Amino acid sequence: MKKLMKYASFFYTGVGIQPYSKRGDSPKDMLRASIVFWANVINLTVVGICESIYVYGAYKENKLLEAVTVMSYIGFDIVGLSKMFFIRWKKAAITEMMEELEEVYPRGKVQEDKYNLSKYIGSCSRISLIYSSLYSVLIWTFNLFCIMEYWVYEKWLNIRVVGKNLPYLMYIPWKWQDRWSYYPLLFSQNFAGYTAAAGQISTDLLLCAVATQLIMHFDYLSMTMEDQKLSGNWQEDSQFLANTVRYHERILRLSDVVNDIFGIPLLLNFMVSSFVICFVGFQMTVGVPPDVVIKLFLFLFSSMSQVYLICHYGQMVADASYGLSLATYNQDWNHADVRYKRALVIIMARAQKVTFLKATIFLDITRSTMTDLLQISYKFFALLRTMYTQ
Repeated sequence: MKKLMKYASFFYTGVGIQPYSKRGDSPKDMLRASIVFWANVINLTVVGICESIYVYGAYKENKLLEAVTVMSYIGFDIVGLSKMFFIRWKKAAITEMMEELEEVYPRGKVQEDKYNLSKYIGSCSRISLIYSSLYSVLIWTFNLFCIMEYWVYEKWLNIRVVGKNLPYLMYIPWKWQDRWSYYPLLFSQNFAGYTAAAGQISTDLLLCAVATQLIMHFDYLSMTMEDQKLSGNWQEDSQFLANTVRYHERILRLSDVVNDIFGIPLLLNFMVSSFVICFVGFQMTVGVPPDVVIKLFLFLFSSMSQVYLICHYGQMVADASYGLSLATYNQDWNHADVRYKRALVIIMARAQKVTFLKATIFLDITRSTMTDLLQISYKFFALLRTMYTQ
């Protein structure tokens, strides 16, 4: 299971979070992780507060574009912080969930082949690598953009005077240009940007790893059901049904645990992402320089990729859970005992109640959720454009 978790664990380490308890965790390691976590949180919180003060001042001075720009940063910060705190809050539940997943995880070459484990590990690893790389490119493009501008435009090409700028707009109550305080501020903002990104990446990858295992178990259950060769003997066949139902119920309970852990962060993620997509899209349509458009496009694309990733896995979980119903019908049950046939009807009826990834009770996550989110974002975008033109 470590192969599925390696990318999530890497980014959790960067923000000082141990999402679940492991054997061999020493007090020194826990203390070190706690120091890293609170250093990340305090710095990101201070930067977020200064950004909020800046938004208030910009709005009072009718600087709508600057206010919207910083609001997209604040939304990014909120999602990162909320995911970090929810994971720490749910650590005990995550530990229990991971222990249960460990119990049903295939062991040995024979079981791994039966579950086709390599396919699921390969798929999860590829998606995790691409997603984390994309987000890393995004955040470091934002963090280093002002430095690149300074060296390219002012030092190398001598086109214009850029001066020392910071990656993100925020309220700073002193003159920091051309002073030594510029460098601590630059480090603080880079640190905050990485924290917000890593807080999101790590939790998203944890969800992907867990969802991949749910999909694997649903698929294995469906394959076992469809390929089962019935003997026609009620005692023997009913034992297979009993084992299948117990296995199915165990996976359903795990799905409920996953939704209980990730439900609130996912709901907040979708709510804030709709605003962030709207704000970034608005900035791209008001005549910003081409190099800034590239930076904003990366932000927009990454935000949409995050939402699509969650929706994609939500759809796969739903499809895999419903697949048991089709597999049960496709089983060669014609010569089975009548009691067996009646039991199959009950199993099919239960499997047709699709298991979803849920953003609490308010939202079942599938690919259509992506469409709904984009529609909401466009409505806010149209409202902002109207306010800006007036």
